[in-house]
Amino acid sequence: MNAPHAARGKPSDAALASVLSELSQRYGDRVVTSAAVREQHGHSLTWVNNQPPDIVVYPRSTEEVSDIVKLCAAHDVPVIPYGTGTSLEGHINAPYGGVCVDVSLMKRIVAVHDEDLDCVVEAGVTRKELNEHLRDKGLFFPIDPGADASIGGMVATRASGTNAVRYGTMKDVVLALTAVLPSGEIVKTASRAKKSSAGYDLTRLLIGSEGTLGIVTEITLKLHGIPEAISAGICPFPSVKAACDAVIMTIQTGIPVARIELLDEVQVKAVNLHSKLSLPESPLLLLEFHGTEGGVQEQAERFGEIAAEFGGGPFDWATKPEDRSRLWQARHDAYWAAKGLRPGAQSVATDVCVPISRLAECVEATKRDILESGLVAPIVGHVGDGNFHVQPLVNTDDPAEIEACEAFVDRLVRRAVAMEGTCTGEHGVGQKKMKYLEVEHGPAALGLMRVLKQAIDPHNIMNPGKIVAL
Repeated sequence: MNAPHAARGKPSDAALASVLSELSQRYGDRVVTSAAVREQHGHSLTWVNNQPPDIVVYPRSTEEVSDIVKLCAAHDVPVIPYGTGTSLEGHINAPYGGVCVDVSLMKRIVAVHDEDLDCVVEAGVTRKELNEHLRDKGLFFPIDPGADASIGGMVATRASGTNAVRYGTMKDVVLALTAVLPSGEIVKTASRAKKSSAGYDLTRLLIGSEGTLGIVTEITLKLHGIPEAISAGICPFPSVKAACDAVIMTIQTGIPVARIELLDEVQVKAVNLHSKLSLPESPLLLLEFHGTEGGVQEQAERFGEIAAEFGGGPFDWATKPEDRSRLWQARHDAYWAAKGLRPGAQSVATDVCVPISRLAECVEATKRDILESGLVAPIVGHVGDGNFHVQPLVNTDDPAEIEACEAFVDRLVRRAVAMEGTCTGEHGVGQKKMKYLEVEHGPAALGLMRVLKQAIDPHNIMNPGKIVAL
Protein backbone atom coordinates (compact mmCIF):
# COMPACT_ATOMS: atom_id res chain seq x y z
CA MET A 1 0.00 0.00 0.00
CA ASN A 2 2.81 2.42 0.78
CA ALA A 3 4.98 1.58 -2.20
CA PRO A 4 5.67 4.65 -4.34
CA HIS A 5 3.98 4.94 -7.72
CA ALA A 6 5.92 4.75 -10.92
CA ALA A 7 5.80 8.18 -12.56
CA ARG A 8 2.58 8.54 -14.53
CA GLY A 9 3.31 8.90 -18.21
CA LYS A 10 1.30 8.82 -21.40
CA PRO A 11 0.20 5.33 -22.44
CA SER A 12 2.03 3.66 -25.26
CA ASP A 13 0.66 3.78 -28.80
CA ALA A 14 0.22 0.02 -28.66
CA ALA A 15 -1.84 0.22 -25.46
CA LEU A 16 -4.08 2.94 -26.90
CA ALA A 17 -4.53 1.00 -30.14
CA SER A 18 -5.59 -2.11 -28.22
CA VAL A 19 -8.03 -0.17 -26.03
CA LEU A 20 -9.49 1.67 -29.03
CA SER A 21 -9.95 -1.57 -30.97
CA GLU A 22 -11.72 -3.28 -28.06
CA LEU A 23 -13.91 -0.28 -27.25
CA SER A 24 -14.92 0.13 -30.89
CA GLN A 25 -15.94 -3.52 -31.13
CA ARG A 26 -18.04 -3.27 -27.97
CA TYR A 27 -19.56 0.20 -28.26
CA GLY A 28 -19.44 1.12 -31.94
CA ASP A 29 -20.22 4.75 -32.70
CA ARG A 30 -20.24 5.60 -28.98
CA VAL A 31 -16.45 5.63 -29.24
CA VAL A 32 -15.13 8.88 -30.74
CA THR A 33 -11.59 10.01 -31.62
CA SER A 34 -12.24 13.16 -33.67
CA ALA A 35 -10.10 16.14 -32.70
CA ALA A 36 -13.10 18.41 -32.13
CA VAL A 37 -14.80 16.04 -29.68
CA ARG A 38 -11.54 15.29 -27.87
CA GLU A 39 -10.77 18.99 -27.49
CA GLN A 40 -14.30 19.62 -26.21
CA HIS A 41 -13.64 17.04 -23.50
CA GLY A 42 -10.38 18.70 -22.51
CA HIS A 43 -11.97 22.12 -22.33
CA SER A 44 -12.10 24.07 -19.08
CA LEU A 45 -13.99 27.32 -18.42
CA THR A 46 -10.80 29.05 -17.33
CA TRP A 47 -7.26 29.65 -18.56
CA VAL A 48 -5.99 26.13 -17.93
CA ASN A 49 -4.55 24.83 -21.20
CA ASN A 50 -6.67 22.34 -23.13
CA GLN A 51 -5.29 18.82 -22.65
CA PRO A 52 -7.56 16.46 -24.63
CA PRO A 53 -7.95 12.73 -24.08
CA ASP A 54 -7.06 10.25 -26.81
CA ILE A 55 -10.48 8.58 -26.86
CA VAL A 56 -13.98 9.57 -25.73
CA VAL A 57 -16.52 6.86 -24.92
CA TYR A 58 -20.21 7.21 -23.94
CA PRO A 59 -21.43 4.40 -21.64
CA ARG A 60 -25.12 3.81 -20.91
CA SER A 61 -24.87 1.93 -17.61
CA THR A 62 -22.77 1.24 -14.54
CA GLU A 63 -21.87 -2.14 -16.01
CA GLU A 64 -20.53 -0.52 -19.17
CA VAL A 65 -18.45 1.93 -17.11
CA SER A 66 -17.04 -1.06 -15.22
CA ASP A 67 -16.20 -2.81 -18.48
CA ILE A 68 -14.45 0.29 -19.85
CA VAL A 69 -12.40 0.82 -16.68
CA LYS A 70 -11.36 -2.84 -16.53
CA LEU A 71 -10.11 -2.61 -20.11
CA CYS A 72 -8.16 0.59 -19.37
CA ALA A 73 -6.71 -0.89 -16.18
CA ALA A 74 -5.49 -3.95 -18.08
CA HIS A 75 -3.53 -1.69 -20.45
CA ASP A 76 -2.48 0.96 -17.88
CA VAL A 77 -4.43 3.67 -19.72
CA PRO A 78 -5.69 6.73 -17.75
CA VAL A 79 -9.44 7.23 -17.27
CA ILE A 80 -10.99 10.72 -17.01
CA PRO A 81 -14.66 11.03 -15.95
CA TYR A 82 -16.74 13.73 -17.66
CA GLY A 83 -20.17 15.13 -16.79
CA THR A 84 -21.18 18.38 -18.52
CA GLY A 85 -17.79 20.14 -18.62
CA THR A 86 -18.68 23.11 -16.40
CA SER A 87 -15.77 22.73 -13.95
CA LEU A 88 -13.36 25.62 -13.49
CA GLU A 89 -10.02 24.31 -12.23
CA GLY A 90 -8.91 21.86 -14.94
CA HIS A 91 -10.70 18.81 -13.52
CA ILE A 92 -11.50 17.26 -16.90
CA ASN A 93 -8.17 17.80 -18.63
CA ALA A 94 -6.18 14.73 -19.66
CA PRO A 95 -2.54 15.68 -19.01
CA TYR A 96 -1.46 12.07 -19.72
CA GLY A 97 -3.99 11.33 -22.44
CA GLY A 98 -6.19 8.29 -22.05
CA VAL A 99 -9.91 7.57 -22.22
CA CYS A 100 -12.58 10.12 -21.29
CA VAL A 101 -15.70 8.42 -19.93
CA ASP A 102 -18.59 10.77 -20.72
CA VAL A 103 -21.66 9.81 -18.63
CA SER A 104 -24.08 12.14 -20.43
CA LEU A 105 -26.13 9.18 -21.78
CA MET A 106 -26.72 7.86 -18.25
CA LYS A 107 -29.94 9.81 -17.73
CA ARG A 108 -32.21 7.45 -15.79
CA ILE A 109 -34.08 8.70 -12.76
CA VAL A 110 -34.13 5.26 -11.19
CA ALA A 111 -36.60 5.91 -8.37
CA VAL A 112 -38.29 8.69 -6.42
CA HIS A 113 -39.39 7.77 -2.91
CA ASP A 114 -41.85 10.56 -2.09
CA GLU A 115 -42.60 9.27 1.38
CA ASP A 116 -38.91 9.13 2.33
CA LEU A 117 -37.94 12.38 0.60
CA ASP A 118 -35.17 10.77 -1.45
CA CYS A 119 -34.44 9.66 -5.00
CA VAL A 120 -31.93 7.57 -6.97
CA VAL A 121 -30.48 8.94 -10.22
CA GLU A 122 -27.77 8.08 -12.70
CA ALA A 123 -24.73 10.33 -12.88
CA GLY A 124 -25.60 12.03 -16.18
CA VAL A 125 -28.88 13.52 -14.95
CA THR A 126 -28.52 17.29 -14.55
CA ARG A 127 -29.94 19.27 -11.65
CA LYS A 128 -32.49 21.03 -13.90
CA GLU A 129 -33.66 17.73 -15.37
CA LEU A 130 -34.10 16.30 -11.90
CA ASN A 131 -36.07 19.28 -10.62
CA GLU A 132 -38.29 19.25 -13.72
CA HIS A 133 -39.09 15.61 -12.97
CA LEU A 134 -39.76 16.32 -9.28
CA ARG A 135 -41.92 19.43 -9.67
CA ASP A 136 -45.26 17.64 -10.03
CA LYS A 137 -44.50 15.68 -6.86
CA GLY A 138 -44.07 18.86 -4.84
CA LEU A 139 -40.38 18.09 -4.24
CA PHE A 140 -37.10 19.67 -5.24
CA PHE A 141 -33.35 19.07 -5.14
CA PRO A 142 -31.82 22.19 -3.53
CA ILE A 143 -28.15 22.26 -4.54
CA ASP A 144 -27.78 24.96 -7.19
CA PRO A 145 -24.24 25.79 -8.38
CA GLY A 146 -25.60 27.95 -11.18
CA ALA A 147 -24.51 25.88 -14.15
CA ASP A 148 -26.76 23.00 -15.17
CA ALA A 149 -24.16 20.54 -13.95
CA SER A 150 -24.58 16.77 -13.91
CA ILE A 151 -25.35 15.20 -10.54
CA GLY A 152 -22.29 12.98 -10.90
CA GLY A 153 -20.07 15.99 -11.51
CA MET A 154 -21.61 17.79 -8.55
CA VAL A 155 -20.70 14.81 -6.36
CA ALA A 156 -17.17 14.72 -7.74
CA THR A 157 -16.48 18.37 -6.94
CA ARG A 158 -18.54 18.51 -3.71
CA ALA A 159 -20.67 21.22 -5.31
CA SER A 160 -22.36 23.98 -3.39
CA GLY A 161 -24.23 27.03 -4.66
CA THR A 162 -26.77 29.70 -3.95
CA ASN A 163 -28.94 27.59 -1.62
CA ALA A 164 -26.08 26.28 0.52
CA VAL A 165 -26.69 28.65 3.42
CA ARG A 166 -29.98 26.87 4.16
CA TYR A 167 -29.78 23.45 2.51
CA GLY A 168 -26.07 22.66 2.71
CA THR A 169 -23.77 21.27 0.01
CA MET A 170 -23.50 17.93 -1.80
CA LYS A 171 -21.90 16.29 1.24
CA ASP A 172 -25.10 17.05 3.16
CA VAL A 173 -27.62 15.70 0.64
CA VAL A 174 -26.00 12.50 -0.68
CA LEU A 175 -27.12 9.34 1.13
CA ALA A 176 -25.34 6.71 -0.96
CA LEU A 177 -23.31 6.21 -4.12
CA THR A 178 -22.65 3.51 -6.65
CA ALA A 179 -19.17 3.87 -8.08
CA VAL A 180 -16.71 2.05 -10.30
CA LEU A 181 -13.27 1.71 -8.70
CA PRO A 182 -9.98 1.90 -10.65
CA SER A 183 -9.98 -1.91 -10.84
CA GLY A 184 -13.39 -1.87 -12.53
CA GLU A 185 -15.08 -3.28 -9.44
CA ILE A 186 -18.54 -1.85 -8.66
CA VAL A 187 -19.12 -0.69 -5.10
CA LYS A 188 -22.17 0.70 -3.29
CA THR A 189 -21.18 2.91 -0.39
CA ALA A 190 -24.33 2.97 1.79
CA SER A 191 -28.08 2.40 1.98
CA ARG A 192 -31.06 4.78 1.86
CA ALA A 193 -31.11 5.05 5.65
CA LYS A 194 -30.87 8.66 6.80
CA LYS A 195 -27.97 7.81 9.10
CA SER A 196 -25.60 4.93 9.79
CA SER A 197 -22.73 3.99 12.10
CA ALA A 198 -21.69 0.97 10.03
CA GLY A 199 -18.05 1.19 9.02
CA TYR A 200 -16.01 3.82 7.23
CA ASP A 201 -17.93 6.63 5.53
CA LEU A 202 -17.11 5.67 1.94
CA THR A 203 -19.80 7.99 0.61
CA ARG A 204 -18.03 11.10 1.84
CA LEU A 205 -14.65 9.74 0.83
CA LEU A 206 -15.84 9.77 -2.79
CA ILE A 207 -17.71 13.09 -2.55
CA GLY A 208 -15.19 15.72 -3.60
CA SER A 209 -12.63 13.19 -4.86
CA GLU A 210 -12.90 14.68 -8.38
CA GLY A 211 -12.80 11.33 -10.12
CA THR A 212 -9.40 10.41 -8.68
CA LEU A 213 -10.71 7.45 -6.67
CA GLY A 214 -13.43 6.14 -8.98
CA ILE A 215 -16.31 7.06 -11.28
CA VAL A 216 -19.63 7.77 -9.58
CA THR A 217 -22.42 6.24 -11.66
CA GLU A 218 -25.52 6.34 -9.42
CA ILE A 219 -26.48 8.66 -6.57
CA THR A 220 -29.10 8.51 -3.81
CA LEU A 221 -30.12 12.04 -2.83
CA LYS A 222 -32.12 13.70 -0.08
CA LEU A 223 -34.98 15.87 -1.34
CA HIS A 224 -37.05 18.71 0.13
CA GLY A 225 -40.65 19.80 -0.21
CA ILE A 226 -41.22 22.86 -2.40
CA PRO A 227 -41.82 25.76 0.03
CA GLU A 228 -45.31 27.15 0.45
CA ALA A 229 -44.00 30.68 -0.11
CA ILE A 230 -40.86 32.04 -1.77
CA SER A 231 -39.88 35.71 -1.78
CA ALA A 232 -36.82 37.29 -3.37
CA GLY A 233 -35.44 40.78 -3.18
CA ILE A 234 -32.49 43.09 -3.78
CA CYS A 235 -30.83 45.48 -1.36
CA PRO A 236 -28.03 47.92 -2.32
CA PHE A 237 -25.36 49.02 0.16
CA PRO A 238 -22.90 51.91 0.29
CA SER A 239 -19.89 49.57 0.41
CA VAL A 240 -18.91 45.91 0.17
CA LYS A 241 -18.03 45.99 3.87
CA ALA A 242 -21.50 47.23 4.80
CA ALA A 243 -23.11 44.48 2.72
CA CYS A 244 -20.89 41.80 4.28
CA ASP A 245 -21.54 43.12 7.79
CA ALA A 246 -25.28 42.87 7.10
CA VAL A 247 -24.80 39.27 5.96
CA ILE A 248 -22.87 38.41 9.11
CA MET A 249 -25.56 39.94 11.34
CA THR A 250 -28.32 38.16 9.40
CA ILE A 251 -26.69 34.75 9.87
CA GLN A 252 -25.74 35.37 13.50
CA THR A 253 -29.29 36.40 14.43
CA GLY A 254 -30.63 33.12 13.05
CA ILE A 255 -32.79 34.37 10.19
CA PRO A 256 -33.30 31.23 8.05
CA VAL A 257 -32.46 32.91 4.74
CA ALA A 258 -32.44 30.47 1.81
CA ARG A 259 -30.15 32.47 -0.46
CA ILE A 260 -28.01 35.53 0.19
CA GLU A 261 -25.69 36.51 -2.65
CA LEU A 262 -23.24 39.41 -2.92
CA LEU A 263 -22.45 41.25 -6.15
CA ASP A 264 -19.91 44.04 -6.00
CA GLU A 265 -20.46 47.17 -8.08
CA VAL A 266 -18.31 45.84 -10.95
CA GLN A 267 -20.35 42.64 -11.17
CA VAL A 268 -23.65 44.56 -10.97
CA LYS A 269 -22.58 46.68 -13.95
CA ALA A 270 -21.75 43.51 -15.88
CA VAL A 271 -25.10 41.90 -14.99
CA ASN A 272 -27.02 45.00 -16.05
CA LEU A 273 -25.31 45.03 -19.44
CA HIS A 274 -25.62 41.30 -20.05
CA SER A 275 -29.14 40.68 -18.72
CA LYS A 276 -30.69 44.06 -19.64
CA LEU A 277 -31.48 44.92 -16.02
CA SER A 278 -31.36 48.23 -14.18
CA LEU A 279 -30.05 47.19 -10.78
CA PRO A 280 -28.42 49.97 -8.72
CA GLU A 281 -24.71 49.85 -9.54
CA SER A 282 -23.41 49.62 -6.01
CA PRO A 283 -22.61 46.58 -3.84
CA LEU A 284 -25.79 44.56 -3.84
CA LEU A 285 -27.30 41.64 -1.94
CA LEU A 286 -29.77 39.30 -3.64
CA LEU A 287 -31.89 37.39 -1.12
CA GLU A 288 -34.51 34.68 -1.07
CA PHE A 289 -36.66 33.44 1.79
CA HIS A 290 -38.53 30.11 1.92
CA GLY A 291 -41.35 29.11 4.26
CA THR A 292 -44.95 29.96 5.03
CA GLU A 293 -46.48 33.25 3.92
CA GLY A 294 -46.25 34.63 7.44
CA GLY A 295 -42.77 33.26 8.05
CA VAL A 296 -41.37 34.70 4.84
CA GLN A 297 -42.83 38.12 5.61
CA GLU A 298 -41.34 38.10 9.10
CA GLN A 299 -37.91 37.06 7.80
CA ALA A 300 -37.97 39.84 5.22
CA GLU A 301 -38.93 42.47 7.75
CA ARG A 302 -36.17 41.40 10.12
CA PHE A 303 -33.61 41.51 7.33
CA GLY A 304 -34.81 44.97 6.28
CA GLU A 305 -34.15 46.23 9.81
CA ILE A 306 -30.63 44.77 9.77
CA ALA A 307 -29.87 46.25 6.33
CA ALA A 308 -30.93 49.69 7.51
CA GLU A 309 -28.47 49.47 10.43
CA PHE A 310 -25.65 49.22 7.89
CA GLY A 311 -26.92 51.91 5.53
CA GLY A 312 -28.54 49.48 3.11
CA GLY A 313 -31.72 50.02 1.14
CA PRO A 314 -34.20 50.43 -0.25
CA PHE A 315 -35.08 46.75 0.00
CA ASP A 316 -37.07 45.93 -3.18
CA TRP A 317 -38.98 42.71 -3.70
CA ALA A 318 -39.52 40.67 -6.84
CA THR A 319 -43.02 39.49 -6.03
CA LYS A 320 -43.88 37.75 -9.31
CA PRO A 321 -42.36 34.31 -9.99
CA GLU A 322 -41.20 35.41 -13.46
CA ASP A 323 -39.41 38.46 -12.01
CA ARG A 324 -37.78 36.27 -9.37
CA SER A 325 -36.65 33.78 -12.01
CA ARG A 326 -35.21 36.57 -14.15
CA LEU A 327 -33.28 37.94 -11.19
CA TRP A 328 -31.72 34.57 -10.31
CA GLN A 329 -31.01 33.76 -13.95
CA ALA A 330 -29.07 37.01 -14.13
CA ARG A 331 -27.11 35.90 -11.05
CA HIS A 332 -26.40 32.50 -12.60
CA ASP A 333 -25.18 34.23 -15.77
CA ALA A 334 -22.68 36.29 -13.78
CA TYR A 335 -19.69 34.40 -15.23
CA TRP A 336 -20.69 35.21 -18.82
CA ALA A 337 -21.74 38.72 -17.87
CA ALA A 338 -18.31 39.41 -16.37
CA LYS A 339 -16.57 38.27 -19.55
CA GLY A 340 -18.48 40.97 -21.40
CA LEU A 341 -16.69 43.69 -19.42
CA ARG A 342 -13.51 42.95 -21.34
CA PRO A 343 -14.18 41.18 -24.65
CA GLY A 344 -11.31 38.97 -25.74
CA ALA A 345 -9.87 38.65 -22.25
CA GLN A 346 -9.54 35.26 -20.57
CA SER A 347 -11.56 34.61 -17.44
CA VAL A 348 -9.68 33.32 -14.40
CA ALA A 349 -12.55 32.28 -12.13
CA THR A 350 -11.49 31.33 -8.62
CA ASP A 351 -13.07 31.07 -5.18
CA VAL A 352 -12.24 30.95 -1.48
CA CYS A 353 -14.28 30.51 1.68
CA VAL A 354 -13.72 31.90 5.18
CA PRO A 355 -15.54 31.73 8.51
CA ILE A 356 -18.52 34.04 8.33
CA SER A 357 -17.06 36.33 11.03
CA ARG A 358 -14.03 37.05 8.77
CA LEU A 359 -16.04 37.59 5.58
CA ALA A 360 -16.15 41.41 5.57
CA GLU A 361 -12.44 41.63 6.38
CA CYS A 362 -11.49 39.17 3.64
CA VAL A 363 -13.65 40.69 0.91
CA GLU A 364 -12.57 44.24 1.76
CA ALA A 365 -8.88 43.27 1.65
CA THR A 366 -9.47 41.52 -1.66
CA LYS A 367 -11.12 44.62 -3.12
CA ARG A 368 -8.08 46.70 -2.14
CA ASP A 369 -5.78 44.10 -3.67
CA ILE A 370 -7.69 44.18 -6.97
CA LEU A 371 -7.40 47.96 -7.13
CA GLU A 372 -3.69 47.95 -6.31
CA SER A 373 -3.06 45.17 -8.86
CA GLY A 374 -4.75 47.11 -11.66
CA LEU A 375 -7.01 44.17 -12.50
CA VAL A 376 -10.59 44.03 -13.71
CA ALA A 377 -11.98 41.42 -11.34
CA PRO A 378 -15.67 41.31 -10.37
CA ILE A 379 -16.67 39.69 -7.07
CA VAL A 380 -19.77 37.59 -6.54
CA GLY A 381 -20.44 35.09 -3.82
CA HIS A 382 -22.64 32.80 -1.77
CA VAL A 383 -21.73 34.94 1.19
CA GLY A 384 -24.24 33.39 3.58
CA ASP A 385 -21.66 30.67 4.21
CA GLY A 386 -18.54 32.82 3.75
CA ASN A 387 -17.85 31.74 0.15
CA PHE A 388 -17.06 34.26 -2.57
CA HIS A 389 -15.76 34.17 -6.14
CA VAL A 390 -13.37 36.51 -7.93
CA GLN A 391 -13.12 36.57 -11.71
CA PRO A 392 -10.06 38.43 -13.03
CA LEU A 393 -10.22 39.14 -16.76
CA VAL A 394 -6.76 38.85 -18.23
CA ASN A 395 -5.07 39.58 -21.54
CA THR A 396 -3.11 36.34 -21.89
CA ASP A 397 -0.87 37.93 -24.54
CA ASP A 398 0.55 40.24 -21.86
CA PRO A 399 3.10 38.42 -19.63
CA ALA A 400 3.03 41.22 -17.05
CA GLU A 401 -0.74 40.95 -16.71
CA ILE A 402 -0.55 37.17 -16.35
CA GLU A 403 2.07 37.57 -13.65
CA ALA A 404 -0.04 40.18 -11.82
CA CYS A 405 -3.08 37.90 -11.92
CA GLU A 406 -1.21 34.83 -10.70
CA ALA A 407 0.27 36.85 -7.83
CA PHE A 408 -3.19 38.20 -6.95
CA VAL A 409 -4.77 34.70 -6.86
CA ASP A 410 -1.89 33.48 -4.70
CA ARG A 411 -2.43 36.30 -2.22
CA LEU A 412 -6.19 35.70 -2.25
CA VAL A 413 -5.79 32.03 -1.35
CA ARG A 414 -3.17 32.62 1.32
CA ARG A 415 -5.29 35.42 2.82
CA ALA A 416 -8.28 33.09 3.10
CA VAL A 417 -6.23 30.23 4.59
CA ALA A 418 -4.63 32.63 7.09
CA MET A 419 -8.16 33.53 8.22
CA GLU A 420 -8.81 29.83 8.92
CA GLY A 421 -10.59 29.44 5.60
CA THR A 422 -10.03 27.29 2.54
CA CYS A 423 -8.42 27.63 -0.89
CA THR A 424 -11.71 26.64 -2.53
CA GLY A 425 -15.24 26.64 -1.16
CA GLU A 426 -16.83 24.88 -4.13
CA HIS A 427 -14.82 24.96 -7.36
CA GLY A 428 -12.57 22.13 -6.20
CA VAL A 429 -8.85 21.52 -6.55
CA GLY A 430 -8.39 20.12 -10.06
CA GLN A 431 -5.01 21.14 -11.44
CA LYS A 432 -4.83 24.80 -10.46
CA LYS A 433 -5.30 24.57 -6.68
CA MET A 434 -3.06 21.50 -6.07
CA LYS A 435 -0.17 23.62 -4.85
CA TYR A 436 -2.29 25.06 -2.03
CA LEU A 437 -3.35 21.81 -0.39
CA GLU A 438 -0.24 21.55 1.76
CA VAL A 439 -0.57 25.25 2.69
CA GLU A 440 -4.10 24.56 3.91
CA HIS A 441 -3.85 21.04 5.33
CA GLY A 442 -0.18 20.56 6.20
CA PRO A 443 2.17 17.78 5.07
CA ALA A 444 0.71 15.05 7.30
CA ALA A 445 -2.84 15.44 6.01
CA LEU A 446 -1.66 15.72 2.41
CA GLY A 447 0.42 12.58 2.95
CA LEU A 448 -2.67 10.75 4.17
CA MET A 449 -4.51 11.79 1.01
CA ARG A 450 -1.68 10.27 -1.02
CA VAL A 451 -1.87 7.02 0.97
CA LEU A 452 -5.60 6.79 0.24
CA LYS A 453 -5.04 7.47 -3.45
CA GLN A 454 -2.27 4.85 -3.63
CA ALA A 455 -4.34 2.25 -1.80
CA ILE A 456 -7.41 2.66 -4.01
CA ASP A 457 -5.67 3.44 -7.31
CA PRO A 458 -2.24 1.75 -7.13
CA HIS A 459 -1.53 2.28 -10.85
CA ASN A 460 -2.65 5.93 -10.81
CA ILE A 461 -5.00 5.57 -13.78
CA MET A 462 -8.01 7.42 -12.36
CA ASN A 463 -7.96 11.11 -13.40
CA PRO A 464 -4.21 11.41 -12.74
CA GLY A 465 -2.64 14.82 -12.18
CA LYS A 466 -5.48 16.14 -10.03
CA ILE A 467 -5.71 16.93 -6.27
CA VAL A 468 -2.46 15.21 -5.17
CA ALA A 469 0.78 14.73 -7.07
CA LEU A 470 2.19 11.18 -6.97
